[in-house]
Amino acid sequence: MIRMLRGHSFITYTVWAILIVASVAAFVLGDLMIGAVGLATLALSFAPAFMAERWHLKIPVYFYSGIVLFLFGTVFLGEAFNFYERFWWWDLFLHGTSAMGFGIVGVVLTLLMFEGDQYAAPPYAVAGISFSFAVTIGAVWEIFEFGMDQLFGMNMQKSGLVDTMTDLMVDCFGAGLAAMSGYAFLKFRSRYGLSAIISEFILRNRRFFRRAAREIETDGKVETHLDRLETHSRTMGVGRSDD
Repeated sequence: MIRMLRGHSFITYTVWAILIVASVAAFVLGDLMIGAVGLATLALSFAPAFMAERWHLKIPVYFYSGIVLFLFGTVFLGEAFNFYERFWWWDLFLHGTSAMGFGIVGVVLTLLMFEGDQYAAPPYAVAGISFSFAVTIGAVWEIFEFGMDQLFGMNMQKSGLVDTMTDLMVDCFGAGLAAMSGYAFLKFRSRYGLSAIISEFILRNRRFFRRAAREIETDGKVETHLDRLETHSRTMGVGRSDD
């Protein structure tokens, strides 16, 4: 277990420390609800590490940090400290970030499906599939909220149709950002922003993405070579100007 929890970012360890301290303090003070929610959030944040170990995957460090922060914001801050009611934008923010995360997962899964296939999916198709994947997850969540409200008398949808449609529009926006990042990654060899997370995931799991990993490494070598040529040209240019 200890081995699976090594090598994470400072952000992840900080959130874990906050959850542990808050849970212990809550139990000492007799607030069982906050203590239980804190431990539940901690357990959920450990889950991706256990699943990655079981499936022999390596999750990018900062993508994992994003997962932990999302769970911290959704379960602990959202439920235990009622952030959903305190801040009107809290639910929308979480919907947008989760849609971006699922969009990245959609890009990675699509590339995995076409790994080893001589007919690789074009960039626009990968972007479209990842967008659809993320929006579908958001739509299923809205159905879940509706079901909980109808069956158990909860108020997850709050204002009903307006809340649902606003959430779906934010989901589309977040999914669109992730889809565009996937398109830029494949079409323009972008390695920045969300595209960098996709690149890191592929390189850390190269045994599943041999072809894509080779392309990334080739691009890196070409860029390094071009940088060296540019540096050499500048040096020669300075020499000529001195003459």
